[in-house]
Amino acid sequence: MLALLGLALFLVCAIAALISAARAAAMGLPGRPQPWPDHLLRRSAATLGWAAGTVYALGLAGVAWSEAEVGDGADSVPAPACRMGFDPETIEGLTHHRASYLPLRFDCVREDGSVYVSDPDLVWMNWTSAGLALTAALLFLGMHYRTELRARRVAVR
Repeated sequence: MLALLGLALFLVCAIAALISAARAAAMGLPGRPQPWPDHLLRRSAATLGWAAGTVYALGLAGVAWSEAEVGDGADSVPAPACRMGFDPETIEGLTHHRASYLPLRFDCVREDGSVYVSDPDLVWMNWTSAGLALTAALLFLGMHYRTELRARRVAVR
């Protein structure tokens, strides 16, 4: 259920990111709203925020899907995500898994306590979503800082 919710969230965020990107790109066309730098910052921040949500939702769906496969029918324990695509030496002694949604992780645990990551793509998804969210926040703060500087400049005159 959580995997389907993650996929639905991914689709909503992806569509919103595309719409926001088109709105930001429209700032380069004639007839743009004034003051255009404020609108461009706001629209760019929204685009990056939706993009961060898109990447995170995709990873969330992947972790939830891996979690849902455990215990679902024959040959589902230990987690298929921990066994598929790995050589026999890697999966030797596999006992269980640990899933995390923040940060996104799906770790496979062996009898001796050692851990290996089932999906290395989750690493770039974590960093990308965090970087996009941080950039969106900085643009948002920059927009408010720019407005305050303009207000102070007018008050000094």
